[in-house]
Amino acid sequence: MNDRTSANLTGRISTGIAGLDDILGGGLTPQRVYLVEGSPGAGKTTLGLQFLLDGMARGEAGLYVTLSETTDELIAVGQSHGWDLTPLSIYELAGEDDLDLDAQQSVFHPSEIELGETTRKVMDRVDELQPVRVVFDSLSEMRLLAQNPLRYRRQILALKQFFSARGCTVLLLDDKTNQSDQQLHSIAHGVISLEQIARDYGKERRRVNILKMRGIRFRGGYHDYALDTGGITMYPRLVAAEHVRDFVPLVGSSGSDGFDALLGGGLIRGTNTLIVGPSGIGKTTLSTRCLLAALERGEKAAYYLFDEGLGTFFARSTQLGLDLRPYLATGQLAMCHFDPAELSPGEFAQLLRDAVEQQGTRFMVIDSLNAYLQAMPGEQFLTLQMHELLSYLNQQGVTTMMILGQHGLMAEGRTDVDLSYLSDSTVLMRFFETSGNVRRAISVIKSRTTQHAQTIHELQLGHGGVRIGAPLVGFEGVLTGIPNYRGATPMMVPVPDAGQ
Repeated sequence: MNDRTSANLTGRISTGIAGLDDILGGGLTPQRVYLVEGSPGAGKTTLGLQFLLDGMARGEAGLYVTLSETTDELIAVGQSHGWDLTPLSIYELAGEDDLDLDAQQSVFHPSEIELGETTRKVMDRVDELQPVRVVFDSLSEMRLLAQNPLRYRRQILALKQFFSARGCTVLLLDDKTNQSDQQLHSIAHGVISLEQIARDYGKERRRVNILKMRGIRFRGGYHDYALDTGGITMYPRLVAAEHVRDFVPLVGSSGSDGFDALLGGGLIRGTNTLIVGPSGIGKTTLSTRCLLAALERGEKAAYYLFDEGLGTFFARSTQLGLDLRPYLATGQLAMCHFDPAELSPGEFAQLLRDAVEQQGTRFMVIDSLNAYLQAMPGEQFLTLQMHELLSYLNQQGVTTMMILGQHGLMAEGRTDVDLSYLSDSTVLMRFFETSGNVRRAISVIKSRTTQHAQTIHELQLGHGGVRIGAPLVGFEGVLTGIPNYRGATPMMVPVPDAGQ
């Protein structure tokens, strides 16, 4: 037996993918055999190559045994990711000699000879190179050579014992061509399942699930991952309870005295505010005013834009006297524009985590949740995702503003999903009609942290962002979606150069 078999097995061996190591709680137990299964295109080969390249970087010998791909194909895969596989040992079992028709025999059934020869060749190569890490790609050919489950199971068990005796950490790749075959699940020390899900529109979604892992605690459930140039990037599912920190819940101004009065003092660190209203009511302008106030206080901020184009956003903000470009140039503000058809929820959550933990962001705007919903497979998952995400941001002391658009300009406002119970504060915005003019109304209908105003006020957009008028006494039906104003409160007169 190799001396490595007596090594301390309490440590972990990296998979070469930081996100997967995080999901596994530190990596794989060394000197064990693991199954990586997934349909073609899920990224099994890429994962195997990253596993071996990580070992090479640590000075550990690696061996890639391929039955389904040629050496040239593997080298091309590496080149597509910018990897040099030249130092890597690649053993191609299906060589030209094996395909020579003159070399085939006809006395015995092929399964009686070829399976034993294949297994012996692998063992001889391992004894020759003495690798620390081995990737076996793929088991489909082994299954076909065996032709019956008993022979197949015995050969896999023999390989497992062989690799264990030589202190190898092995990844067995399987493309799940036989869906009913569960033989490997009981034999392998751990099972990593990769999935590729096609969508009716937009980019396909990939996710990983750890079906089994003996002896270690891991984060269960599905985790999103991306397969792109440079390899696989995995996004561990966010669990807010794992990220608790202390902070001082300071109160910050929104940049508008009138809005501060409605909120009961301003925006409090470690809370989130949901702004609800129809399209064109001024939700983005109100959140931009609050964002600019945070930047003026010296806080780092991020704006996540799903709906509007960056050019339109900056043009309108500048016209209203809310110029964000100087802060964008200094790096104090990060503007991120997303296509919801190309984004997975796990990737978005990781972006927010990186902004908080690496860039020190303390003010965020998500505009809007309607578009973010399109990146989710279902409404119930959006609610669970947002619960963890908002809990995490609150625990990190981040001030968060979320925009949720309602369907229809007038009458009853309907939303794609109700997230009001997750918000710490909820701001309702409505159009109403008076004297033949369409005007805007604003009210704060919920606040968990302050004694907020219970009144409805007129809202006006202009230079400096927003202006908020006196309480509209005599306003009826605003919460039903059909505002009816019968009071005598004077309406605000538009002032082109007005302040807040």
